Amino acid sequence: MSETTKIADAVNASWVENLPAALIPYAQLMRLDRPIGWWLLLLPCWWGLTLAQIAVGGGWPDLWKAFLFLAGAIIMRGAGCTLNDIVDRDIDNKVERTRMRPLPAGLISLRGAFIFLAAQLLLGLVILLQFNLLTIITAIASLAIVAVYPFMKRITYWPQVVLGLAFNWGALVGWTSVQSAITVAPILLYIGGISWTLAYDTIYAHQDKDDDALIGVKSTALRFGDATIYWLMLFFGLALAFIDTSLWLVSAPLLAHVGVAGAAIHAAWQISLFDGDDSALCLRLFRANRVFGVIILFGFLTGNFIL
Repeated sequence: MSETTKIADAVNASWVENLPAALIPYAQLMRLDRPIGWWLLLLPCWWGLTLAQIAVGGGWPDLWKAFLFLAGAIIMRGAGCTLNDIVDRDIDNKVERTRMRPLPAGLISLRGAFIFLAAQLLLGLVILLQFNLLTIITAIASLAIVAVYPFMKRITYWPQVVLGLAFNWGALVGWTSVQSAITVAPILLYIGGISWTLAYDTIYAHQDKDDDALIGVKSTALRFGDATIYWLMLFFGLALAFIDTSLWLVSAPLLAHVGVAGAAIHAAWQISLFDGDDSALCLRLFRANRVFGVIILFGFLTGNFIL
């Protein structure tokens, strides 16, 4: 892949670069060269799945369901990014980091993007139909949030809230794949996930704050400015508090809380390094939130095997 067609924040030496040339723009449209996105969508699903497993007595969570969540996260994150790029195609052309995305770069037509979006949604539906009715209904209910998210940056400085609502819905979906009703525990887990998204996506938004200010796009990075670090402390603190409370509500063993403690250390590390004027560092810290989420997951899994 030439430097002129490589997306600014893509992973270096991505396997996407070795695909046939005709497929590369579609892989880029799905952000397959930036796997952090589907990780951040997947982890709340696995949190919900493993939290529900603790609530029913522990043991291995259903690995087939875990795989379906993995496949679904990759596909639906791709669909969300495709929709976002369709809506933002004119804005992306004005931002340095996004101007080489397939639509503004002219590598995919608008019609081709819509057809690709439909194909991803159809595949996502096939995956979703493998679950029980409550899980299907719960997942479908999130589509309205996904649909409005791309427009939020035009009307509010808090688009990260809507992103959090969408990206952490999997906590409820994962829970319902095991449990027959949504209780307080998964709701608190969901709220914790939203708070986490507010932290990591505010960090991410600092990469574009200068361009965003020029073209009139809003974000929490612009809203918080130099006070961002204090907001990060608040959001990470709320995330950890709500996630840990969800563990208490399902009577998880004490060792299950180790993951939350480890994630707290990781959050403190992020806050200590944060510099909103260093775009490369902001991208690095944003990507590091996969580790934050995996640490939480490790605690949940620990709780399933010591009950």
